[in-house]
This record gives sequence, C-alpha cells and structure tokens, in this order.
Amino acid sequence: MSRVHYVAHTRAFLFIFSSLMPLSAVPEDLGSKVQDADSSINTNQLKLGEVVFVIQSQRNSFHKQQAERRREDLLLQTENLSESPPAILLLHSLSDNEGDWSILPLLPYLSSTFGKNSSWIVFLEEDTNVRLATFLEVLTRFDRRKEWFLGKPLHDEESTIIHHYAFAENPSIFKYPDFAAAWALSLPLVNRLAIKVKDEPLKSDFTIDLKHEVALYIWEDGKGPQLTEVPELCTLLDESPLAKHCATTLSYRLPMCGEPVKKEDIFVAVKTCRKFHAERVPVVKKTWEKQASLLEYYSDHEDPSIPTINLGVPNTNRGHCGKTFAILKRFASGAVPKTNWLLIVDDDTLISLPRLQALLSCYDPSEPLCLGERYGYGLGQGGYSYITGGGGMVFSRETVVRLLASGCKCYSNDAPDDMVLGMCLNALKLPVTHSPLFHQARPEDYSREFLAHQVPVSFHKHWNNDPISVFYKWLKDDGMDPTSETPQKDIKEEL
Repeated sequence: MSRVHYVAHTRAFLFIFSSLMPLSAVPEDLGSKVQDADSSINTNQLKLGEVVFVIQSQRNSFHKQQAERRREDLLLQTENLSESPPAILLLHSLSDNEGDWSILPLLPYLSSTFGKNSSWIVFLEEDTNVRLATFLEVLTRFDRRKEWFLGKPLHDEESTIIHHYAFAENPSIFKYPDFAAAWALSLPLVNRLAIKVKDEPLKSDFTIDLKHEVALYIWEDGKGPQLTEVPELCTLLDESPLAKHCATTLSYRLPMCGEPVKKEDIFVAVKTCRKFHAERVPVVKKTWEKQASLLEYYSDHEDPSIPTINLGVPNTNRGHCGKTFAILKRFASGAVPKTNWLLIVDDDTLISLPRLQALLSCYDPSEPLCLGERYGYGLGQGGYSYITGGGGMVFSRETVVRLLASGCKCYSNDAPDDMVLGMCLNALKLPVTHSPLFHQARPEDYSREFLAHQVPVSFHKHWNNDPISVFYKWLKDDGMDPTSETPQKDIKEEL
C-alpha cells in the first residue's frame, strides 16, 4: 500500500471509528496519527506481562532502597489489577558493567532477553511514581508492532555547551525525554538499536547529558523516530490536584531522610588562584560562604585578606589535579577539624549548603560515597564514571581514606582532577553516585521544564550572567512565599 493510500485509509478509519476511539487518545502530530491509526484493533490486547520496567537505580545503599520500594509498589499494584507481574529490573544489579547506566550498552541484553515475548521497555527513575493501570492504558494507544520512542519532551531554549551546541540555529526543534517522567521504547525499536550497538561501536567518548544523547542516538540524523509526547507522563508531585490525569508523578523535589546534616559536619574546600581573588572570591563571600561553618580557600598565593592557603602546588590553567589531591590529604591529615563530609568546589561554583545538608541526610557517612553530577568517559568500551568538578564533589571521609590508601595519584598537576578521581574509584570498585540536583553549567544551559521540578543544589560558571542574581534566584530559600507552588516551596517546608 502506498503512503498516500495508507493516509487515506487512516482518515477513513478514524472517521468510521471515532465513536469508539476519541481523537484525544491519538498522539498530536500527523506522523503519529498515521502510524497509530490501526492500533485500536489491538487496544485491549496489551498485557502487563508484556511490559518490562527498568528502574534506573544506583549501587549506593540509599538508592538501592529507593529502587526496591519502587519495585514493591509496582508489584503491589499488579496484584490489585489481577494480572501476571511484569519484569522489573534494577539497573545497578544487571551486571558489573559500569556503562549500564548509559542505557545504550544495555540494549543488546534487553533485546536478547525480552525481544520475543515483550512489547515495551519502560525506564523510570527511583523516585518516579507509576500509576500502573493508567500507564497500561497509555501504552495501548500505540501500535507495539511499530517503532516508538515515548516520553515527556524537553527542549533547549538556546544552544548549550552540555549538548555540544547541537541544533545551534534552532535549539528548540529537537526534543529529548525527561527521565523523571519515565520513558518507553517499543521492542521493535529496541531490537533494531541492539543490532546497531553490536555492529557499530558507540562513538562518543564522553557521556554528559544522557537523556539528550540517547535521543540523538535513536533519532540518528532523521533515520529513526523522534520522541513522541505523552501528556500523561508527568513530573508533578503525586499529591498535586493537577496530576489526576497522570500516569507518572514525582514523590519529592529534594530527597530528605531525617534531620539535615549539621553544617559543622561538612568541610568546604574552595579551589581558587591569585588571578581570581578579586573577581570570583567576592562572589562566594556575597552569596553562600556565610552558610558554611568550616571553609577554606586554597590558592597558589597566600592572601590574608581572604584568607587563602597556599598548598605548595603551582597554579595550572586546567585540570588542577595536584591541588585537589593536596586538599584530600589535608582533609585526612588532622590539619582541619574532623568531619564526616568533604565538599570540593571551584571558585565559580554557586551552591546551597542548606539544601546539601538536607540531601546528605539520606546518605550514610560510613559508606564510601562520591556524590554530584555524574559524567562518563568511554562507557561503551569499558570506561568509567566520574563526578564533574564544577558542580561540586562531595566525599564521605571513608572515600577519602580509601582513595589515599590506594596510592591513587595525579599523573601531572594539570591532569583533570575529576576524571583521575573517577579512574581511581573505578579501579577500587567504588561507585560514583549521581544527583541531578548538581549542575556543571549555568541555569540557562538546562531546559526550563527540567529545572521546573527541581530544588537545585548547585550551578557553575559566571559566564554571561550575574552570578549573585543567579544565586538569589535559584539557590536562596529565604523570603520564599510559603504558598507558592514552586519547587523551592518543598525545601522550605522540609527544612
């Protein structure tokens, strides 16, 4: 059947069966209408057992517990629906391959294991609530014999460094999924992509913003499907009155597991250098320095007016590995007050320490923890993950002790400190733990919709913006309207 005849047949079908299938149930774009037109034949045939849920879990104990709770909730809902349970996978437990979290290396496994008897692979985060009956109804709108990439779309307002300035002429044209709302791939698409992954080694050296990179890989310069918007995939809080139609919601904006960690238990190390003493350090002092109880500035030059400490490491234009390892040694040596937590930031990092204190209430300081925004290097070929330094790197004391005891060191003073640490942690089989609340870039480098459901902990860079205004807009909680339906309301109530 030709494309023209198929479209005509589709229109006739929609007209004849409009009383059985309301047009609101059909995806909005014409391409989706055409592909989905014959799916109503199979609308009631999708069984829960044909859906595979992959919870994008992490190895840290807090995140494992969150993932287990999510799995238990899905199984409880399954019992209430009197259906056979779906397969529910915890991403961190599937293999020892560090690259699994980047999804693409996992596709061959998903295809070979579920490619014949399943219809959908659904990915969700640990804090994504799923209303299972509604979610199943959503999936029945789409013909599972075709290639589908479903999610809540995000787009860039301007070309951004974290997306390698992709689509510079019109950044908003490309849509990628908000992982917090869950996203889904039909098995025909998974099976084809799995063949591609096996036949063509993954090319990207760096994994920076996974959701954007996955969408680019699937789209394949227009050869593959674009993301199809599903309005029922939401990032509203579960109790919101606006979430009645949603198949997915969020439990919280900022996790909190008890009393916030005391500020006296976080030692803060700010990396700076002589040329930025007058430009960047005053910003720290005017914004978040006063939130810290224990803070030191480390520089290549002693300046008693700040004051700064010279660690004896020459300044480098990049990398700063020598300086970072000198900070780790100082933290472990007893030269500074003993605390459970070490935070290392750049002098152009903007951070909310009260929000960090709340977040750290969920983590056990006796466990090895390296927390922040996770990037990856060479994950398709057995590489490693690391916490990118600009957004802030949080270490438990146990992590610092193990790192130093291992003999891990810089191969040069200007080596990239965050990547060297990632290699060392990988060699020690210690996980890095991701939080999307840390940000390596500026607020304008992220999708508005993505930031709208966050209580961010940090941002980075003073480029083309007023950093003090950025801090007070995004990271300061004082003076917030307690009745406001903004993300900041949640942290205000919790703290």
